[in-house]
Amino acid sequence: MPEISQLLGAMITYYRGDPKRIHHFIKVHDLARTIGMLEGLDKDTLYTLEAAAAVHDIGIRMCELKYGTADGNLQEREGPELARDMLTALGFDDKVTVRVCWLVGHHHTYRDVDGWDHQILLEADLLVNLYEENASPESIASAYQKYFITETGKLFCKKMFDL
Repeated sequence: MPEISQLLGAMITYYRGDPKRIHHFIKVHDLARTIGMLEGLDKDTLYTLEAAAAVHDIGIRMCELKYGTADGNLQEREGPELARDMLTALGFDDKVTVRVCWLVGHHHTYRDVDGWDHQILLEADLLVNLYEENASPESIASAYQKYFITETGKLFCKKMFDL
Protein backbone atom coordinates (compact mmCIF):
# COMPACT_ATOMS: atom_id res chain seq x y z
CA MET A 1 0.00 0.00 0.00
CA PRO A 2 1.23 3.50 -0.74
CA GLU A 3 2.59 5.56 2.11
CA ILE A 4 0.38 8.36 3.42
CA SER A 5 3.40 10.66 2.97
CA GLN A 6 3.14 10.09 -0.80
CA LEU A 7 -0.48 11.23 -0.70
CA LEU A 8 0.40 14.30 1.37
CA GLY A 9 3.12 15.11 -1.16
CA ALA A 10 0.63 14.77 -4.02
CA MET A 11 -1.79 17.08 -2.21
CA ILE A 12 0.95 19.67 -1.65
CA THR A 13 1.62 19.57 -5.39
CA TYR A 14 -2.12 19.79 -6.12
CA TYR A 15 -2.44 22.93 -3.95
CA ARG A 16 0.94 24.43 -4.84
CA GLY A 17 0.97 28.19 -4.34
CA ASP A 18 -1.85 27.96 -1.77
CA PRO A 19 -0.11 27.59 1.62
CA LYS A 20 -3.32 28.25 3.57
CA ARG A 21 -5.02 25.18 2.08
CA ILE A 22 -1.85 23.10 2.42
CA HIS A 23 -1.51 24.00 6.09
CA HIS A 24 -5.19 23.20 6.61
CA PHE A 25 -5.11 19.63 5.33
CA ILE A 26 -1.80 18.90 7.06
CA LYS A 27 -3.27 20.08 10.39
CA VAL A 28 -6.43 18.05 9.86
CA HIS A 29 -4.36 14.99 8.93
CA ASP A 30 -2.14 15.30 11.98
CA LEU A 31 -5.05 15.80 14.38
CA ALA A 32 -7.03 12.94 12.80
CA ARG A 33 -4.01 10.63 13.05
CA THR A 34 -3.37 11.60 16.67
CA ILE A 35 -7.02 11.26 17.71
CA GLY A 36 -7.28 7.95 15.86
CA MET A 37 -4.17 6.57 17.53
CA LEU A 38 -5.22 7.71 21.00
CA GLU A 39 -8.71 6.28 20.44
CA GLY A 40 -7.15 2.92 19.54
CA LEU A 41 -8.22 2.56 15.91
CA ASP A 42 -6.96 -0.56 14.19
CA LYS A 43 -4.21 -0.01 11.62
CA ASP A 44 -6.49 -0.39 8.57
CA THR A 45 -9.06 2.10 9.84
CA LEU A 46 -6.30 4.50 10.85
CA TYR A 47 -4.74 4.25 7.38
CA THR A 48 -8.09 4.99 5.73
CA LEU A 49 -8.70 7.88 8.13
CA GLU A 50 -5.30 9.38 7.39
CA ALA A 51 -5.86 9.13 3.64
CA ALA A 52 -9.29 10.74 3.95
CA ALA A 53 -7.92 13.54 6.14
CA ALA A 54 -5.21 14.26 3.56
CA VAL A 55 -7.69 14.64 0.69
CA HIS A 56 -10.83 15.77 2.50
CA ASP A 57 -10.81 19.25 0.89
CA ILE A 58 -9.61 18.22 -2.57
CA GLY A 59 -12.88 19.51 -4.10
CA ILE A 60 -12.45 23.15 -3.01
CA ARG A 61 -10.53 24.33 -6.08
CA MET A 62 -13.01 22.70 -8.48
CA CYS A 63 -15.95 24.20 -6.58
CA GLU A 64 -14.47 27.69 -6.73
CA LEU A 65 -13.86 27.36 -10.47
CA LYS A 66 -17.20 25.75 -11.25
CA TYR A 67 -19.53 27.55 -8.81
CA GLY A 68 -17.59 30.54 -7.52
CA THR A 69 -17.89 29.20 -3.96
CA ALA A 70 -16.67 26.23 -1.95
CA ASP A 71 -19.66 25.53 0.29
CA GLY A 72 -19.46 22.26 2.17
CA ASN A 73 -22.23 20.55 0.21
CA LEU A 74 -20.50 21.41 -3.07
CA GLN A 75 -17.19 20.07 -1.74
CA GLU A 76 -18.95 16.83 -0.84
CA ARG A 77 -20.32 16.65 -4.39
CA GLU A 78 -17.12 17.45 -6.31
CA GLY A 79 -14.45 15.98 -4.02
CA PRO A 80 -14.94 12.21 -4.26
CA GLU A 81 -14.16 11.92 -7.97
CA LEU A 82 -11.03 14.04 -7.61
CA ALA A 83 -9.95 11.98 -4.60
CA ARG A 84 -10.56 8.76 -6.53
CA ASP A 85 -8.38 9.96 -9.39
CA MET A 86 -5.50 10.84 -7.06
CA LEU A 87 -5.76 7.68 -4.96
CA THR A 88 -5.95 5.47 -8.05
CA ALA A 89 -2.93 7.19 -9.62
CA LEU A 90 -0.95 6.52 -6.45
CA GLY A 91 -1.98 2.85 -6.34
CA PHE A 92 -4.32 2.83 -3.36
CA ASP A 93 -6.36 -0.32 -2.83
CA ASP A 94 -9.94 -0.23 -4.15
CA LYS A 95 -11.48 -0.87 -0.71
CA VAL A 96 -9.55 2.04 0.81
CA THR A 97 -10.35 4.27 -2.15
CA VAL A 98 -14.08 3.59 -1.91
CA ARG A 99 -14.17 4.40 1.80
CA VAL A 100 -11.99 7.51 1.44
CA CYS A 101 -14.23 8.80 -1.35
CA TRP A 102 -17.28 8.19 0.83
CA LEU A 103 -15.64 10.11 3.69
CA VAL A 104 -14.72 13.00 1.38
CA GLY A 105 -18.35 13.02 0.25
CA HIS A 106 -19.53 13.27 3.86
CA HIS A 107 -16.87 15.30 5.68
CA HIS A 108 -19.33 18.14 6.33
CA THR A 109 -22.21 15.81 7.22
CA TYR A 110 -22.70 15.72 10.98
CA ARG A 111 -25.82 13.57 11.05
CA ASP A 112 -25.90 9.79 10.61
CA VAL A 113 -22.17 9.51 11.29
CA ASP A 114 -20.93 6.20 9.90
CA GLY A 115 -17.94 4.85 11.80
CA TRP A 116 -15.10 6.11 13.95
CA ASP A 117 -13.12 7.20 10.90
CA HIS A 118 -16.01 9.50 9.93
CA GLN A 119 -16.43 10.84 13.48
CA ILE A 120 -12.72 11.51 13.94
CA LEU A 121 -12.42 13.22 10.55
CA LEU A 122 -15.31 15.51 11.52
CA GLU A 123 -13.71 16.32 14.86
CA ALA A 124 -10.24 16.98 13.44
CA ASP A 125 -11.60 19.21 10.66
CA LEU A 126 -13.81 21.05 13.13
CA LEU A 127 -10.90 21.69 15.52
CA VAL A 128 -8.89 23.24 12.70
CA ASN A 129 -11.84 25.20 11.28
CA LEU A 130 -12.79 26.63 14.67
CA TYR A 131 -9.23 27.91 15.05
CA GLU A 132 -8.75 29.13 11.48
CA GLU A 133 -12.10 30.91 11.45
CA ASN A 134 -11.40 32.51 14.84
CA ALA A 135 -14.72 31.18 16.12
CA SER A 136 -16.36 32.88 19.07
CA PRO A 137 -16.27 31.19 22.47
CA GLU A 138 -20.04 30.61 22.14
CA SER A 139 -19.62 28.89 18.77
CA ILE A 140 -16.83 26.71 20.11
CA ALA A 141 -18.87 25.69 23.16
CA SER A 142 -21.86 24.90 20.95
CA ALA A 143 -19.74 22.80 18.56
CA TYR A 144 -18.24 20.96 21.51
CA GLN A 145 -21.69 20.04 22.85
CA LYS A 146 -23.15 19.08 19.46
CA TYR A 147 -20.36 17.33 17.58
CA PHE A 148 -17.57 15.97 19.75
CA ILE A 149 -17.98 12.35 20.79
CA THR A 150 -14.52 10.81 21.14
CA GLU A 151 -12.83 11.28 24.49
CA THR A 152 -9.68 12.52 22.76
CA GLY A 153 -11.55 14.96 20.54
CA LYS A 154 -13.40 16.35 23.55
CA LEU A 155 -10.16 16.69 25.51
CA PHE A 156 -8.37 18.40 22.63
CA CYS A 157 -11.26 20.85 22.14
CA LYS A 158 -11.34 21.67 25.85
CA LYS A 159 -7.60 22.20 26.02
CA MET A 160 -7.20 24.09 22.73
CA PHE A 161 -9.97 26.54 23.44
CA ASP A 162 -9.76 26.55 27.25
CA LEU A 163 -13.34 25.38 27.78
